[in-house]
Amino acid sequence: MAHGKLETKQVYKLLQEVLQQNKEKVVQLLRSGVPGLINLTEPKDGIGALHLAALNNYLEMAQLLLSLYAHPDIQNKYGQSAIMIAAKLGHVDMVALLANNQANMTLVDKEGKGILFYCISPTKTHKQIWEIVLNNNINVNNIAYSGRSAFMFACEHGKDCEKLCLQLLERGADPNVADPLSGRTPLMEAVRLGSLTVVREILQRGGNPNIVDKQKLSAAHIAAEGFIEALILLSAYSADFNLVSSLGNTPLHEAAAEGCVQCCRFLVQRGCKLMTRNHQYLLPSQVAELNNHKAAVKELKESEKELQSGLLSAFFDQARLHDWAFEHEAVLRQAFQSAEKSDSCISEETFLSVLKAYYAPIDDDGLQTVADKLIRRSAGDIDIDDFFLDVGYLPNKYHLSSFHHSLTRGARVMEKIVNQSINDTCIIRRGHTLSSILKPKPVYISINDCVKRNDFGSLYIALRQNIPVDIRDHFYKTPLMNACISGNRKMVRYLIAHGANVNTCDDLKWTSLHHASFCGHTEIVQLLLEHGAIVDAITIHKVTPLMRAIQSSKLSCVDLLIKSGANLLATNKRGQDCMLLAQMYGSPQIRALVRHTLYQVPEVK
Repeated sequence: MAHGKLETKQVYKLLQEVLQQNKEKVVQLLRSGVPGLINLTEPKDGIGALHLAALNNYLEMAQLLLSLYAHPDIQNKYGQSAIMIAAKLGHVDMVALLANNQANMTLVDKEGKGILFYCISPTKTHKQIWEIVLNNNINVNNIAYSGRSAFMFACEHGKDCEKLCLQLLERGADPNVADPLSGRTPLMEAVRLGSLTVVREILQRGGNPNIVDKQKLSAAHIAAEGFIEALILLSAYSADFNLVSSLGNTPLHEAAAEGCVQCCRFLVQRGCKLMTRNHQYLLPSQVAELNNHKAAVKELKESEKELQSGLLSAFFDQARLHDWAFEHEAVLRQAFQSAEKSDSCISEETFLSVLKAYYAPIDDDGLQTVADKLIRRSAGDIDIDDFFLDVGYLPNKYHLSSFHHSLTRGARVMEKIVNQSINDTCIIRRGHTLSSILKPKPVYISINDCVKRNDFGSLYIALRQNIPVDIRDHFYKTPLMNACISGNRKMVRYLIAHGANVNTCDDLKWTSLHHASFCGHTEIVQLLLEHGAIVDAITIHKVTPLMRAIQSSKLSCVDLLIKSGANLLATNKRGQDCMLLAQMYGSPQIRALVRHTLYQVPEVK
């Protein structure tokens, strides 16, 4: 960084010439200027000549600076190097140039984020940057100081960054690193966003399906909301379907609340307990009934009758074996064929030894029962196809082919398109009811409006439809920020319970704690601090929540923030500290409190 007036003036002059792409003057200035000018940065934000070239994608200027021995790893005040800036903005050629000039790919910024965090974006240019970065020596297990890993960040982007997620897993990314704020794992995020390929790869590489988040929700709870394919994968990797959330809900309660009949039937057949009651003392069938899901109610009531008759629990283990075999069919077939050099039939001994060697999810007695049923059908040996097609040892309603057309083996069949006259759509047919003819138009509402109007019902529906809880409005404010501004403590608690990030910033870097402190909502400030809000978070003007509470003369908030460890010596961009702000804006009580805390001397009356 530049020190003294001469260095500072020459750095700013160099930045001006770089911005104007005046190569001759840049060379002249570097030759006649202070030593090492090319690697000096301006004192305000720590921006150097190479940073500016990367920011504006000036390739020729960057090549010139690098040829004049500009160091590619100089970091600005935020810890960002030139290649990080170029990667964030999607400048492919600039990233390639810096990578070819030995830019350090393992550097991290002030938040602990490496270059991978800057590459994760769904654009085509960022996908090209992934390839460049991954071909270099990078840390695929980079974890920011907040505790969030780069792999977790990629999984949060779902199918847009599916290829990157797979590449990170191939290079050894840890699939079980959870976000410390929410407790969610990459597997949960992949399930929530419907990325089946990433879900399968995570499970194959040791992802634990039974980890729960801060609300004690597992991946199975999320999949049960309607993602039947993910449920089948989780079953194949021995997920526990009887885990209970902080609200007392099992995955079956979640499926019943959504009215997903396939998920309800699958969970019941795979051993999820039907008669578990949640904290509201409701059975899954009662949850479905409350939400007016008639088909789900019918399915669950029939299952309750089967449970009473004792027929339901007879096939739990065999159904789990079926799911496991379906997922690992290719590996098992190869093992069977290599053991006996046969494409179709194998002996009972080979069948049992191979399944035990691959740790089939069934006990020895259950496995022997399956083998006996298959032998009875094939008269001596076991037909491999019978085992994989579930013939002879499992009722048809347990087969995976009964759950979804895409799960059946063989070629996919196109749906037949019926030729229909344009006038046919105007004919009222016998099966039509008044409600089907006069359907109301769908109404769209902003989540932030739901928060402002205290509309928990609409907010619940939105979150059930996987709308991000931290979605921003056109002022870049999240629902949690709006709840803090309005002072709705119940809404704040509800949003935090559903995973809202208490440290998310708006366009001016205000966090929820800034808004709550400025408005004087002491109970909400306390709630945010209990859930990990950063007490000394700064805005773009370097203002802390304590400064906002002082400026609005909120004594109770000031007292609470000071007791929570807020820094009284912090200064804003104008050089004003808390004592000066208290003298300018605060009440006499606030001035006395700040002075007493600073000097530990009681106020003289």
